Amino acid sequence: MTMKKALTIAGSDSSGGAGLQADLKTFQEYGVYGMTAVTTIVAMDPHNGWQHQVFPIEIDTIKAQLATIIEGVGVDAMKTGMLPTAEIVELAADTIKKYNLKNTVIDPVMVCKGADEVLYPDHAEAIRNSLTKVATVITPNLFEAGQLSGLGPIQTVDQMKEAAAIIHDLGAKYVLVKGGGKLEHKYAVDVLYDGKDFEILEGERIDTTYTHGAGCTYSSAITAELANGKTVKEAVYSAKKFITAAIRHSFPLNQYVGPTCHAALRLYE
Repeated sequence: MTMKKALTIAGSDSSGGAGLQADLKTFQEYGVYGMTAVTTIVAMDPHNGWQHQVFPIEIDTIKAQLATIIEGVGVDAMKTGMLPTAEIVELAADTIKKYNLKNTVIDPVMVCKGADEVLYPDHAEAIRNSLTKVATVITPNLFEAGQLSGLGPIQTVDQMKEAAAIIHDLGAKYVLVKGGGKLEHKYAVDVLYDGKDFEILEGERIDTTYTHGAGCTYSSAITAELANGKTVKEAVYSAKKFITAAIRHSFPLNQYVGPTCHAALRLYE
């Protein structure tokens, strides 16, 4: 028996709900063998309101992990998550080009959930200039789409479309702008754009604050389905179903945060 293989270049979330932990759980649900190149370790202070503490990994350590995975094993699809410096963003882009990696999903993480300003100010520029060009799919949320497109705050589906078109022009083959629960709409709306057509994905709008790791989970579900041989559109629609179920069955971890349930589709639906 062989398994399809996926790589995530991402941060470690010590609480287990987001980052590479969310990616690996999602890959497993799709029957995909997951591998990780850790870019940063994120801890949370339980004595100070769950304040995030970010510890970047040395770039040579990241390069060694990537060589292990790509040269030593091989990958059918890959994704990026939190890339804490512009140098690491460039490394991810250069790695995709060097090895001619296919099925590349770029989750342009700019903030930890609950924050409202860019974690690393030079981040958006590095992603815009380097990583977007090598993306099979890029999956910005409303904030990230506003940063990448230069449009600023996005509040309507038309603005989501406008942002998607601008980001597509930067080089991404497909752009998925995620409205989720942040958009004022009766559904959880996402916009997928391939350079020609806009597709509106409407899912159940679930009234919960337990959405920690939702973006990571959505993008890793897309990655897993691409590894499994699905088209981009098939992968996105499958991932939308997966994340909707995961959020529907999300739960509180403590008084500060609640993650999605990665096994929800398998166990409860």
